[in-house]
Amino acid sequence: MATPKKKTSRARRNSRRSHHGLALPKISKCAKTGLPKLSHRVCEESGFYGKTKQVFEVEERL
Repeated sequence: MATPKKKTSRARRNSRRSHHGLALPKISKCAKTGLPKLSHRVCEESGFYGKTKQVFEVEERL
């Protein structure tokens, strides 16, 4: 079995792992209310997915 001749340095090891970081979720604005929401999700406040597609009716809150 092949074995490395030299020890891999910390810089080389960490450079290889540079793309392993976590990404933050993409946040967009609701077209109807302007509130922040996750991309490709239904807005909880208006019930719309995009500008025209209404998924559910929202009850009025007191």
